[in-house]
Amino acid sequence: MAKNIENKKIKTIEDLKNTLSNCSKCMKEKFDGQDNKRHIVVCGGTGCLSSNSQEIIDNFNKLIEEKNLQDKVTCNVVGCFGFCSQGPFVKIYPDDTLYHAVKPSDCKRIIEEDIIGGKTIEDLLYTEPSTGKKVKRQDDINFYKKQLRIALHGCGQINPEIVQEALGFDAFKGLIRALSMSQEDVIKEILDSGLRGRGGAGFPTGKKWKFAYDVKDDTKYVVCNGDEGDPGAFMDRSILEGNPVAVIEGMMIAGYAIGAQNGYFYVRAEYPIAVKRLRIAIKELEEIGLLGDNILNSGFNFRVHIRLGAGAFVCGEETALLNSIEGKRGMPRTRPPFPAVKGLWGKPTIINNVETLANVPYIMRVGAKEYAKIGTERSKGTKVFALGGKVNNVGLVEVPMGTTIRELVYDIGGGIPNSKRFQAIQTGGPSGGCLTLNEIDTPIEYESLIEKGSMMGSGGAIVMDEDNCMVDVAKFYLEFICDESCGKCSQCRIGTKRLLEILTKVTDGKATMEDLDKLQTLSESIQVGSLCGLGQTAPNPVLSTLTKFKDVYIRHVQDKKCDAGVCKSLIEFHIDPNKCKKCSLCARNCPVNAISGVIGKEAFKIDLNKCIKCGTCISACKFNAIYKK
Repeated sequence: MAKNIENKKIKTIEDLKNTLSNCSKCMKEKFDGQDNKRHIVVCGGTGCLSSNSQEIIDNFNKLIEEKNLQDKVTCNVVGCFGFCSQGPFVKIYPDDTLYHAVKPSDCKRIIEEDIIGGKTIEDLLYTEPSTGKKVKRQDDINFYKKQLRIALHGCGQINPEIVQEALGFDAFKGLIRALSMSQEDVIKEILDSGLRGRGGAGFPTGKKWKFAYDVKDDTKYVVCNGDEGDPGAFMDRSILEGNPVAVIEGMMIAGYAIGAQNGYFYVRAEYPIAVKRLRIAIKELEEIGLLGDNILNSGFNFRVHIRLGAGAFVCGEETALLNSIEGKRGMPRTRPPFPAVKGLWGKPTIINNVETLANVPYIMRVGAKEYAKIGTERSKGTKVFALGGKVNNVGLVEVPMGTTIRELVYDIGGGIPNSKRFQAIQTGGPSGGCLTLNEIDTPIEYESLIEKGSMMGSGGAIVMDEDNCMVDVAKFYLEFICDESCGKCSQCRIGTKRLLEILTKVTDGKATMEDLDKLQTLSESIQVGSLCGLGQTAPNPVLSTLTKFKDVYIRHVQDKKCDAGVCKSLIEFHIDPNKCKKCSLCARNCPVNAISGVIGKEAFKIDLNKCIKCGTCISACKFNAIYKK
């Protein structure tokens, strides 16, 4: 959709309704083909941009101009399609044709064969692995069938840098309804919806708002936590990149509900695309009067500000985040008082993460009862996951609460590559734990995951197969935690380092059974004694793997073996003489000259005293003659 609606001030609710109607009409014409044009949209999420999607956009625009097709076709950038392992994506309306893994060199074919010739390019269509058939429409791909986009509303469909497209896609309908209600009724609506914080803790959002509303103060704040730091997590970033207006609207509704006039986005500086699009959205909303003073002639004033985080994981903890916004070192505060009572600059403050606020406009549009129909009795709505690791379909997934881990991994994720055995899935990032094959039918909801020794977290979901060593996985997360600990309390600062030292002894084959007991008792001590959520949950990966994979730990300690072949100190590299082709490829690639033999005459051998276990020989050998044991 072109930027063809004048940026004139929207002064009243009636003005806004008329604007929404006009913008909605333009979007409908685009999707339905009523404007007699074809519309090309290209994924502009970080993943696809790193795979040359900007060059694809530039190529399309150049070809459209060269062939004088401006009256027949447009090219637009949109947010993340979610199916990251298959990008970059190009979608063509009104046909709904979806091309995957598009390269810049494919643009000419798409213009000439599809746009001009009207012929679908079969080799660019996605092939459904379960059937082997080409799939033309996005909704017919198994990856999308069990998803329900609420927080990701508009991502992959609207241009996040053109506010009119968001307005044509239901933006501000929730605010219109909120402004027609009392503050108490808005809070009740959020309470009745059952919305819980999507940042990890799962605290009821309406309760948090109610606490801040009840505090009598002329100055209050709304803070959006966009400091997403879990390894492999990109949920909040993608929402901000794909539909920043939805999050701003959620923040405005929260501000109206508690009586705040200012909102702060705290976003990682490592998210430049999200920050850029957020700034564009704020500027455009200010220009048309939807941010600022006396919005829609309602007496409601609200302004939005951005603060950039420096990448400290601890600043995802809400009180450390507040310190950072205030220009102080990002370290947690003692609680109580809680931020809802005494937060930013000592004033009542509610802190919600990006995904939580993205749900709010939808709730206000459809009503609490409709929203509460989605999910389970204890966990309402949907949850966005960054699905990664050893799974075929890596990407961004939004599913109704109650969806099982099995559905997430196999129906949406497409199962494990190379038919490997599923071993575990780590949910909740460094703060979470793992679920095993015995727990794969666990429904995704806050309490169910906690009962199984894991947690929802912000939405990271890393799948591991038989080739992953679970001791090494725990060690990886502890290394991350040790790097990110702010050091304020000794339990976290010192305790996590001692945990890491013991885990290193285990992976080096130098630990004793007594060390395993120390892991357990030290983990429990850190949980109880740490000041903030980072330290309190830091031992979770250790306790989870120690409980569910005790045999793996014992094998490392007693037998000095890593069956997954991951822990270098416990493995050896060998060449099978029956498979060796005497070609010397392995020897020529070995960086330390640890492999010897005579080309064409004798099988090659590895000198175990020289071998540094880098794995280069395995990669070089084309005959699978080298193995680990």
